[in-house]
Amino acid sequence: MEVLNIANNKNNMLINDQIKVPEVLVIGPKGEQVGIRPIADALTLATYAALDLVLISPNANPPVCKIMDYNKFRYEKQKKEKEALKKQKASRSELKEYRLSPVIDVGDFETKLRNATKYLEKGDRVKLTVRFKGRQMAHTELGKEVLERFASRVTDYADIEQKPKLDGRTMTMLLVPKKK
Repeated sequence: MEVLNIANNKNNMLINDQIKVPEVLVIGPKGEQVGIRPIADALTLATYAALDLVLISPNANPPVCKIMDYNKFRYEKQKKEKEALKKQKASRSELKEYRLSPVIDVGDFETKLRNATKYLEKGDRVKLTVRFKGRQMAHTELGKEVLERFASRVTDYADIEQKPKLDGRTMTMLLVPKKK
């Protein structure tokens, strides 16, 4: 019969019959220290409490086991990891890019302004880009005016991180959300 080792993953711990050491230091379900016991006694204590014996610290001398509900412990651990991941994602803001034109229509401008405002309120950074085509390169000041007008309309929500900068045929500007 093949023995399946469930604890091959670093997140899983040895529980109940998987623990193969002669003696363990047992910690009770409420955190009280029960003492050093043979593994059979420790398993009996866990069975009477209708809980699992979980190997917490295998490298200690003697190894430390705790009597607890292992499934509940794993669930709580996963929940904490997800929450930490959410916070990590929230702190790392996204960059949204909006392409404008030097001759943008009022309706298009207002729509992009509304959408950018939503992202800035959410905490994301916004990159504005104006691409010049053909003879529009002769009037780059029109593109700069569009970018500055956009920035002036979102001053309640954003600060200018990078002023309008011409790079080839594109002019870019970077807005960051205001600190709360």
